[in-house]
Amino acid sequence: MTMERLFSGLMALVSLFLIYLAIGYVAPIAYDPIDPRPYPILIFSLLALGALVVAFRPASFTKPIELGLTKPIIRNLVLCALALLVYGLIFEVLGFIFATILMSFAVGLLFAGNPLKSFIFSVLISIGLYVLFDILLDVKLPLGLLSGIIG
Repeated sequence: MTMERLFSGLMALVSLFLIYLAIGYVAPIAYDPIDPRPYPILIFSLLALGALVVAFRPASFTKPIELGLTKPIIRNLVLCALALLVYGLIFEVLGFIFATILMSFAVGLLFAGNPLKSFIFSVLISIGLYVLFDILLDVKLPLGLLSGIIG
């Protein structure tokens, strides 16, 4: 059994469990005429279907793929996952803007970016995303350290 078949089977099981959870979901506020329940059910159903197709497709449709995973690439993948974990932990404390600056700067350096350009991009993208979500789309994001200044 190849790893992709094993992973796809596991993904299908997780998706089916999430469908089960979504069926019992009841929104505290009715803001949508058809209720928010169909959206996760549809997404997880498509995910389960795709995972089952990959898990049970005939062997004649597969060919081995060399991913080229070298030690530096694996190290960068682990560091990127670690950066995302730290981002999730500091998101509320530092706020969206500072946490996003730190995370995107770290990921920029992992992908061999110029430190100055990575920092400038990190600042611009975090402020741009904050404006997009908080002001234009009215999705409230935590300000963290900036709550006394902006909020």
